[in-house]
Amino acid sequence: MIPEPSDPIMLSALEHYAYCPRQCALIHVEQVWSENVYTMRGRDVHERVHDDSSHEQAGVRLERSLPIWNRRLNLTGKADLVEFHGDCPFPVEYKSGRQRKGNPETIQLCAQALCLEEMFGVPVEKGAIFWHASRERCEIAFTDAMRRQVEEVALQVAEMLERRIMPAPVNDKRCEGCSLRESCLPAVVADKARSRKAARELFVI
Repeated sequence: MIPEPSDPIMLSALEHYAYCPRQCALIHVEQVWSENVYTMRGRDVHERVHDDSSHEQAGVRLERSLPIWNRRLNLTGKADLVEFHGDCPFPVEYKSGRQRKGNPETIQLCAQALCLEEMFGVPVEKGAIFWHASRERCEIAFTDAMRRQVEEVALQVAEMLERRIMPAPVNDKRCEGCSLRESCLPAVVADKARSRKAARELFVI
């Protein structure tokens, strides 16, 4: 069962945690935020996506910036775009960059599907990620494994928020483009942790 913190978990927190648990804690526990070129591009893309709230195109109803939630998992947020093909919702998440490896974005998209399923009482089997820089639309099928992963990440984020946990820095390639690098200080913190470990091991007989 998901232990509920005082406030619902933002859907964006799942992507942040899947990418880097420390980044998620800095944003959602410590309320730290900083802009860089990547976050500004992302904000610009989302602002443009949210210009029109609702309209119909080729028989498909398009709802932009749609508030969504899942009470069972204590999730809340807004979907960039939900296409309604008849009664079936199809979430579309917009990202500013080019298509890349990894699954933080798909976890967020699948979480949106779980929200829509609870809200509308219909199965949501697919969604899509639109990569703005490369103009690619990648369709995602929501597997049972992906759904389980969303629940696992939601549980981990809930525990982190409830206990105000600050995970250790990853100190790898993920840090290079992170806007929170100066707040996180991954290399400094990692060096201190290594130094403490070396000091402890020095006196082990």
